[in-house]
Amino acid sequence: MAKILITGANGAFGALASRLVIQAGHSLTATMRDPDGRNAESANALRNAGATVVEVDVTNDRSVAEGIEAAITALGGLDVLVNVAGVGSYGLSEAYTAGQLKRLFDINVFGVHRTMRAVLPTLRRQQAGLIINVSSLLGRLSMPFYGPYSATKFAVETLSDTVRAEVAQFGVDVVLVEPGGFPTSWIDSLVLPDDIDRLATYGSFADVPGQSLEGYNAFLASKPEQDPTKVASAILDLIQAPAGQRPQRTIVDFIGMAGPVTTMNDALAAATSGVYGAFGLGDMLQLRI
Repeated sequence: MAKILITGANGAFGALASRLVIQAGHSLTATMRDPDGRNAESANALRNAGATVVEVDVTNDRSVAEGIEAAITALGGLDVLVNVAGVGSYGLSEAYTAGQLKRLFDINVFGVHRTMRAVLPTLRRQQAGLIINVSSLLGRLSMPFYGPYSATKFAVETLSDTVRAEVAQFGVDVVLVEPGGFPTSWIDSLVLPDDIDRLATYGSFADVPGQSLEGYNAFLASKPEQDPTKVASAILDLIQAPAGQRPQRTIVDFIGMAGPVTTMNDALAAATSGVYGAFGLGDMLQLRI
């Protein structure tokens, strides 16, 4: 059984993945912000299910370093890091302030980098391990009103690909899960643009993002096949797959986006293989087992 650390375990995907991991018999340390305050209900539910809960703020270097050290100590080692912690945004890109974008990147991108930095020495030293970064289909293509969020997920994609190549020689695998849109509480915590004066210059079009989001929520509610448990199941499947047999990217979507993005992913894999080969780096794409 694996020793697993999941960030953002209070959120929808994180909580669902945590429960599945425990039910499968794995050892889990779940991390989140403020587990004894606003996230106490989520933390207590995970503790009652058998997890150890550790406070980690992925935007704080010290919190990440100390929290992950405590998590590894509690587990007696580490086999798998699952990065789920993140935040979304929705609105006209021009109306977001630079400060808002910095905050989004601090959570969604720098947070992923901080946690990977914290666990990689352990994983490299033991010559084995797995990092699963939860990205998004919006890290593969762009759509209106998701600009800042999509930019962070594009960054997570390329960061994951680069680290994957750099640590494969140490037996460490880095893979991505790319969910589509799901009816979760994530939608309720979307970051909206702060610059109201700039929004006003768009006239009636400033109302379109809100109208679009209402329509999208109604659409998701009509699609029971778009079940967030399937994202958690995909994470568990990757954890339990044999080393060397995990796909680099796992798409989880049942409302029409999977096909086009699969085509993009296949084309990227072929192009990457060709470029690495041309530079004599082909071996970096192979996980050392």
